[in-house]
Amino acid sequence: MVETYKAVTVATHYWRPGDDYLRQLVDAIENRIENRNVVAISEKAISIAMGNIVDESVVKPRWKARFLAKYWMRYIWGYFLGSLCHLRKTTIRHLRGYPLKEGSAHKQLVLEHAGLLQALMFGSEGGIDGSNLPYSYVSLPLRNASETAHKIRSYIKSKLGKSVTVMIVDTDKTYSIRGFHFTPRPKPINGIDSFGGFLAHVLGRLLKLKRRATPIAVAGLAMHVEKALEIAEIANRVRGFGAGRTVWDMAKTFDVSITGVTWDMLDAIKHRPIVVVTIHK
Repeated sequence: MVETYKAVTVATHYWRPGDDYLRQLVDAIENRIENRNVVAISEKAISIAMGNIVDESVVKPRWKARFLAKYWMRYIWGYFLGSLCHLRKTTIRHLRGYPLKEGSAHKQLVLEHAGLLQALMFGSEGGIDGSNLPYSYVSLPLRNASETAHKIRSYIKSKLGKSVTVMIVDTDKTYSIRGFHFTPRPKPINGIDSFGGFLAHVLGRLLKLKRRATPIAVAGLAMHVEKALEIAEIANRVRGFGAGRTVWDMAKTFDVSITGVTWDMLDAIKHRPIVVVTIHK
């Protein structure tokens, strides 16, 4: 029997560091969920609320990070890999003008937290992401996503009396070929292989493999990896990109520099960190 999915976004205000995201999540989904629903939540929104962010303006780049920003990103990505990986023309243009000061600090942070193979990537290296964050802040991946997912599920059960499956989703892509799933993103769910960083990223895009958002934790229903990927991608598509898909898109939204976005600007944007998915059989 073929399953179908109905996904509904749930809008909230922007979750800032220190916000009680559990209470706000429950308030937002009350009267919107039923038993056996899947509640898919953005990893980044949770990470920000938990204060799992870094201000890159205080990061001191070394020579390797400066080399990556000045030469690897501007020339290798800007004139070779960008086209090879079928990136948007606007993205390639941005890469050719990759910011040296901010970019060097970002690459230094990635090198320290995720290593060289991640630093060679373009965008969300090692799950580190600056979109939908103000100033020079970036979010780090959750340290224990599975534990967080179970905590959220238990909280929903205790407050609303509903038994749901909680999925935490990252926009970083998982690539699939003949039942084999791989991602450059560290620590996805079981059934998705994580390896290679930059190499997996380039391979998946070069071959135009099927790509979907990455589920990094599932608490509740025992779920086959293919089903988890389908739900993660559906949730990702309906959620949208908030203030922008990339830091450049975000800056364009507010007509400021890439480090000129403020908390108040982000507060003014409608955010949809939660998607409620109903499975129909």
